[in-house]
Amino acid sequence: MFNPRPGIIFESMEIKMRQMMKWTMTLLTVCFLSSAVIAGDPPKAVEKMNGVNFVAPVRKVGGECFVPLQRINSEWVALNPFAYGTPGSTTLKFDISWQWWGERIEGVRAMLDYAKDQKLKVMIKPHIWVKGEGWPGDFELESDKAWKEWEKNYKAYVMAYAQIAEEYNVEVFCLGTEVRKSVRFRSAFWFQLIKDVRQVYHGKITYASNWDNFESVPFWKELDFIGIDCYFPVSEEKQPSVDQLLEGWKPFRKQIRVFAEKQGVPVIFTEYGYRSIERTSWKQWLLPEHWEDGDEKVSLLAQVNAYDAIFRTFWNEPWFAGGFLWKWYADDKGQGGTGDRDYTPQNKPVEKLIYQWYKK
Repeated sequence: MFNPRPGIIFESMEIKMRQMMKWTMTLLTVCFLSSAVIAGDPPKAVEKMNGVNFVAPVRKVGGECFVPLQRINSEWVALNPFAYGTPGSTTLKFDISWQWWGERIEGVRAMLDYAKDQKLKVMIKPHIWVKGEGWPGDFELESDKAWKEWEKNYKAYVMAYAQIAEEYNVEVFCLGTEVRKSVRFRSAFWFQLIKDVRQVYHGKITYASNWDNFESVPFWKELDFIGIDCYFPVSEEKQPSVDQLLEGWKPFRKQIRVFAEKQGVPVIFTEYGYRSIERTSWKQWLLPEHWEDGDEKVSLLAQVNAYDAIFRTFWNEPWFAGGFLWKWYADDKGQGGTGDRDYTPQNKPVEKLIYQWYKK
């Protein structure tokens, strides 16, 4: 039997020990990395859209209309061209002489030039106004033939602005706003419309659903963002505290988060905002005209608290990509102020709060 020298034995043992230590360190590293993957490192927050819905000017304005947005550090604007319809009719009219300047193609093009000069990012967000009703969510037609005619007209409207969005390298294009029954009953049209828009426009695409039916929109996975017009009724109190509002937001926040994770698509608030009145965090579509106790009083605090709570609830969530507050006017000096009851934050204390969050 071969009897090696003791030095060789020790040398062989040292080599084996080194190999064992190397294998152990490798195993520990693999286990550490595996545990990190299983635990799930917090994903980095996506860049937030810190925007405003810019009210279409009635008459021609200059590029200085965007300068006041610096007060709230807004780097995004949503432009809202309109088409006009009639209940029960397939007709849609847009880019017509009697419309406001900012609602027509001429005005939208000019505003896009101004936004580019100011280095603002843009979402084009078409709206429909139904004569005598306003909100398009209840618009419906009685026959398949009628729907197809309306869809032909709607496609012409949307494609006209999709082509402009491509021409100006607009960052986000919204397919429509709160067209609830059309989306629900005529979903095949919308799936095809998405394909048609992507043929001519190569930016990001979303749709603006009303807060109470975003879960019923069937085509979110075909889009880049889940768009929600965020008017959830959070608190019925006249002047709720931020803590009360945070508590009221909990079930809605969970609802949105679970849905977004299921779809695998980030969320933007295509609209969000609060009037500077009491009970602004409740059923906003009823305020102020239909409250039994009459018009609500001006409350700048209620507006500040409402904005504070929505920012605290959503702004740091990784699945939330920001939003566009409702709303901002071109005539900055003539809008808002401490006696105003409207949605705009212009010239009100809430501007400072918005600036702080938008700066983040």
